[in-house]
Amino acid sequence: MARYQIAAALALLLAGCATSPGTPGSTQASRTENCKATSEQEISALFDRWNRSLQTGDPRKVVANYAERSILLATVSNKPRVTPAEKEDYFTHFLQSGPSGKIDFRTIEIGCNTAVDAGLYTFTFARTGATVKARYTYTYRWGGTQWLITSHHSSAMPEKT
Repeated sequence: MARYQIAAALALLLAGCATSPGTPGSTQASRTENCKATSEQEISALFDRWNRSLQTGDPRKVVANYAERSILLATVSNKPRVTPAEKEDYFTHFLQSGPSGKIDFRTIEIGCNTAVDAGLYTFTFARTGATVKARYTYTYRWGGTQWLITSHHSSAMPEKT
């Protein structure tokens, strides 16, 4: 009989240590968040917003598209740009060529308050008329009021066509 009482007490003790779903500290509760409803059309429009900010010629307006904690791995820079000042420095030089981007191919994946837009784009530079084909990946996070870029990677196409 004493064995059963010890087993019952042990079971109660262990049950008290576990958290049930929805209680503070439980894994399930910490993952609960409201997901913003979105669409591929809304996410694809974020590139258009970014591209329009390039047309202003103002690097601060371009940088406004990026989350405070974000990274820019740019096509024509070896340096990862993580601070707003580093991104502004990059765009100050990049904008001098009058760049304009056009999406050639894309795929969009949507998650809960996150999205990824990846594919191929072509930049035309008004100053020289040159074009550059590149691969890109933008990751976005919904911050409660707007979508912002959390990572932006761009690299020139390795094969010349």
